Amino acid sequence: MKKSGLALISGITFGVGLSVSQMVNPAKVQNFLDITGNWDPSLAFVMIGALTVAVVAFRWIMKRPAPVFDTEFNVATHKEVDRPLLIGAALFGIGWGMTGFCPGPAVAGIGLQMSEAFLMVGAVYIGFLLHRLFTGK
Repeated sequence: MKKSGLALISGITFGVGLSVSQMVNPAKVQNFLDITGNWDPSLAFVMIGALTVAVVAFRWIMKRPAPVFDTEFNVATHKEVDRPLLIGAALFGIGWGMTGFCPGPAVAGIGLQMSEAFLMVGAVYIGFLLHRLFTGK
């Protein structure tokens, strides 16, 4: 129960942060991505802040022998830039550019009852199912 409660608090904090920074506003995100038109650089500061916190926290946390609520860290070991990575990155970028949502803000948008967010999350799950269908993973 303690683990679920902490996950809930973390998720709510993350969602509030996405909302306050307007990462759940597709128009704001699309203006950030439109570097040749009506470019809005404000989300770059949100990303820089998040990256700074993540880098510091990651270095501090990885010094521990194990996570607080697990027996070992689950860190990705695959370090190659390969075809599946490039295809996935391209699909992510296309989806983000078309909808103005990446998965985290889309889930937060569901909490705000944004219809576009429901469509985006649905499309993500269809992508998961197609991946499983074609790769067996």
